[in-house]
Amino acid sequence: MLDTDNLEVIRHELDEPFSLSAEQIEFYRENGYLKLRHALSPDLLEHYRRAITSRVKELSADAPPMEQRNTYGKAFLQVMNLWTESEVVKEFVFGKRLARIASQLMETSGVRIYHDQALYKEAGGGITPWHADQYYWPVSTEKTVTAWIPLQATPMEMGPLAFCEKSHRFQLGRDLEISDESEMTLKEALHSYRLEESAFDLGEVSFHAGWTFHRAGANTTDRPREVMTIIYMDEDMQLMAPRNKNQMADWERWCPGVQVGETINSPLNPILYSVRAKA
Repeated sequence: MLDTDNLEVIRHELDEPFSLSAEQIEFYRENGYLKLRHALSPDLLEHYRRAITSRVKELSADAPPMEQRNTYGKAFLQVMNLWTESEVVKEFVFGKRLARIASQLMETSGVRIYHDQALYKEAGGGITPWHADQYYWPVSTEKTVTAWIPLQATPMEMGPLAFCEKSHRFQLGRDLEISDESEMTLKEALHSYRLEESAFDLGEVSFHAGWTFHRAGANTTDRPREVMTIIYMDEDMQLMAPRNKNQMADWERWCPGVQVGETINSPLNPILYSVRAKA
């Protein structure tokens, strides 16, 4: 348990700016992802890891046994919008440091949350197939980014996230949901492009664009790979007419009450960072 002084230090870190270089922003623009070492401190991660893990265990207690799941189900336990389930988790998700980084990388004036999700790849959990997240999102532009936040050091044996460089510019595969088919089709289509696949140090956080193709290996260790993610979008993002059943489901679940063509400003999509707020 942290004492009051240490807790205040951690809370300050959540909102304190992180210095991004022009070269890092350009790398993200060109490659569709960026990994940042020392983005968050070990003390901060451990404090919020306990709260996140506790809620994940409670909310996934009825998950079927591994052998009864399909490839997607074996990839991870997935619990969404934890910020609505815990004030401590909300404190983490609403932190301005990562939101400001997301805004800088997308070159927007600010960001809203689309939703968060915990992705816990259990011991013995399978691969996460190749896919692009934005297939699922009924949003009007490509100004989206996901922060992938490992809550422990993540060696190759745990299945860290891997990225296909420059794939946010590809059109092929944008109609594929995450599945065995997406893994086989995209593995073949992307084989000639550079793959960034490396371990994550404790405190290292990655950011990838909505259309960047990515995957993760299996977890061959005896402990879960605990990861929290936050999906950010341009603060001016509008709702697009859904193009598939998954986008229709996302509209109903994550953008309640918003109509096509309107800014996605539902109670579930507050602004987390904006330069306009300083005006």
